[in-house]
Order: sequence, then structure tokens, then C-alpha cells
Amino acid sequence: MTDQLADHHWGVEFPAQAGQLAAVRARLDAWLAAEGLSEDDRYDLLLAVNEAASNAVEHAYGPDQHGLVHIEAQARPDGSVRVVVTDHGGWRVPPPTLSARGRGLLLMRENVDEVLVDRGANGTTVTLVLAARHTSGGTYLAAPTSADPVDVTARDGWVEVHVRGDVPAHAAPAVRRRILTAARGGTVPVVVDLIALGEHNDGLVRSLRAVAEAAAAAGNRVVVRAPEHGHARRALVAAGVDQVVDLVPHV
Repeated sequence: MTDQLADHHWGVEFPAQAGQLAAVRARLDAWLAAEGLSEDDRYDLLLAVNEAASNAVEHAYGPDQHGLVHIEAQARPDGSVRVVVTDHGGWRVPPPTLSARGRGLLLMRENVDEVLVDRGANGTTVTLVLAARHTSGGTYLAAPTSADPVDVTARDGWVEVHVRGDVPAHAAPAVRRRILTAARGGTVPVVVDLIALGEHNDGLVRSLRAVAEAAAAAGNRVVVRAPEHGHARRALVAAGVDQVVDLVPHV
């Protein structure tokens, strides 16, 4: 294992073995500290990188394959940090159900500001971005409004989410996290029911776009049930969210 250093860049390639991860974390942490990241920011980013690298180690290659994992990090001029974790495997875990699977992707999304997963025939690339003004845990752990507008029901292989009442813009992070938690980071199919959504729904519109992106990264698509001529449907169409979810009439 050899560090690849350049101006505000760091990289490493290592065998896809669990025993390699501790050394990778330590080396990346040292580079992040040298770049001036706070301890809290380093902790959040390292958690996300470790999850992405662990997934590559555990799931990218079959039992008899000896593959490699590559990590490249960049401290960007705007103050953000971008980390790309790449494998070249093709073996995959079976599709998740309502189990502990998918929590790795959820954990990544809880600890960094952007997560992009690109799966192809030649491997998987996970891109993680920690924003310059990242708040440790705050993006996804913000306190919900006094009355929790989200109810979650586990079904057979999918989850149903009912959103009730107003969801103003400041409630978006909490609502997004509730839905993503229910959907295991987007890996479990989710149906969102908006029949009881209030008229103040900017937060819900923002949340659904993020949930749709997470589901798409996991190969799923969010289904949203909304009354044909209601304010919920009008808000989603106006924001273009109907282009990234399956918007169906409420029966």
C-alpha cells in the first residue's frame, strides 16, 4: 500500500481485504488533518469512506477473486473535500429486503453532504463530498417539528410512508432522514402517500428530491401517491419532482 500524494490530493490502492481498512483510515485521517479539517469533519467523512470501502471489500469480488480498491481524495478550492472509492468487481449482494442491508448507504448519506453511486459492468464508483460548511450530523439529524409529520409502515419487501400536515422548508432535513431511514438509504422500495399533506410543503418537496436521488443510486424509483388535483401534486409538478418519482393518483 503506497500513498499517492500531490497538491491537495491523496490516493491509495489496496487489496480488497478487511484487514487493510484500519491502515487506510489512519492514512486518510492524517492527510485530512494536514489539509486543516476539524476533528468532527474528519470523523464524519472517515465514517462514510469506511462504509464505501467496506462495501467494496465485502461485496465487489467473489470469494475466489483477488481484487483491488482505489481511493482518491481531493481538497477543493471551495473548501469542500471529494473522495472517490472505486472497485473493479462485478459480484453483488442479492437485492435487499427489510433487513440490516442498506444501512451502509444510509450511514454515508447521514455523514456527508453528497453521495453518488455509479454501478457498471466494470465495477462500482462511490463519490462522497463533504461540503465546506458541513455541520457534523446536523444536515440529517435536525430536530423534527413538534408534531412528527411522517408515519412509516413496513410492508412485505417495501415500506409505506404517510406524510401529514405542513412540512415547511426548515423541516426538510428531518423528514428526509426519516424517509431514507425507512428506505434503508434508498435500497428498499418506498411508497410515499401525500393524501394528508398540508399546503405548506416546501420541506417535503425538497426531501422527496433527495430521497429519489438516493433510490435511483440503489436502482429503485420512489412511488408517490397524491390526489389528482390536490396541492401536493401541484407542488411536485411545479418543482419538477414528478420527473424523478413515479407520481400516481391516490386511490
